[in-house]
Amino acid sequence: MAAWGCVAALGAARGLYWRPARAAAGLQGSRCRRAYAVGPAQSPPTFGFLLDIDGVLVRGHRVIPAALEAFRRLMNSQGQLRVPVVFVTNAGNILQHSKAQELSALLGCKVDADQVILSHSPMKLFSKYHEKRMLVSGQGPVVENARGLGFRNVVTMDELRMAFPLLDMVDLERRPKTTPLPRNDLPRIEGVLLLGEPVRWETSLQLIMDVLLSNGSPGTSLATVPYPHLPVLASNMDLLWMAEAKMPRFGHGTFLLCLETIYQKVTGKELRYEGLMGKPSILTYQYAEELLRRQAERRGWAAPIQKLYAVGDNPMSDVYGANLFHQYLQKATRDGAPELGAGGPRQQRPSASQSCISILVCTGVYNPRGPQSTEPVLGGEEPPFHGHRDFCFSSGLMEASHVVKDVNEAVQLVFRKEGWAWE
Repeated sequence: MAAWGCVAALGAARGLYWRPARAAAGLQGSRCRRAYAVGPAQSPPTFGFLLDIDGVLVRGHRVIPAALEAFRRLMNSQGQLRVPVVFVTNAGNILQHSKAQELSALLGCKVDADQVILSHSPMKLFSKYHEKRMLVSGQGPVVENARGLGFRNVVTMDELRMAFPLLDMVDLERRPKTTPLPRNDLPRIEGVLLLGEPVRWETSLQLIMDVLLSNGSPGTSLATVPYPHLPVLASNMDLLWMAEAKMPRFGHGTFLLCLETIYQKVTGKELRYEGLMGKPSILTYQYAEELLRRQAERRGWAAPIQKLYAVGDNPMSDVYGANLFHQYLQKATRDGAPELGAGGPRQQRPSASQSCISILVCTGVYNPRGPQSTEPVLGGEEPPFHGHRDFCFSSGLMEASHVVKDVNEAVQLVFRKEGWAWE
């Protein structure tokens, strides 16, 4: 993981990101007004959209009306997308095809499963760990999701708890009434897979710690803490996300913060990740770019997709990630794409895109007049950093290229910039 590419993509180490004083080169902040048709549509398209879901298209299970307007502009008279679109969400407690079906019903257009990127989707590239026995944390169809990602030998939290009932002691109602016989017939766990926030945080935090401190054999104890610890792959670093409630809700990033803090407090050492993905990881944007490219190829659009427009509601995940990927693309253009380290994921095709433009909407986490604003707080202090520990704070990377009211205005802005008319 020493190579820059892996560090930037996975956030597995700190201190190797460069920090511009302002936003990424060529990105100028602006607030757009409603645009109107500006000439004939281009064919084929040379740009595509990376659309966040929660706070941009939906709030909880309710579609945002502006999203319906946006997709009326994005679709042609035959009901097909006029430009490639990929949905990039940090959610992960759902199956990919189920999320596609949900979006299809909400937006009134056909969304294919391979247009949806969940926070853990890039784990498909980590084939090095697919045959290892992995403890999986999350909720919903965690086993199906893990197997869909390529992991063939997974153990759930419930299976581990049932095998070692003395480990789960916080809930008095679930404590065993008798002392069970110790077991030594279970194969050693070889890694931890964190797919999303679990339901019983105390159980998952305790059992993950037990696995890490026992080197994969939680029925035993070791005289010394093993370090480096077992490999940990994690997705979704969002501290907060926006549902129907008026205030943001805890995300999986909050769970990761708890785990990291407990591990540091107990061992005196830092919890390390072999893979850390979901926005703002560069690996997630590389994966999204590849799906846009495949989509364009299927439609017979021969021109390369050179510009990416990333629309989101969260400055820390959506804006930071898009600007970080823009920097990566600029560096790759100048110096060539950095090589991924030997411990990293399987190599993807080189990026063909030249830019990734961040567009921030005001229908979700971000409120220009609220406490989540990226503007300086009273006294000129920097706003609180809600990002993950492994991603360096840079106020410039949290500045969107454009701030608009909603996703419909975002689509109009892009069409105007690209000289496209809407039908």
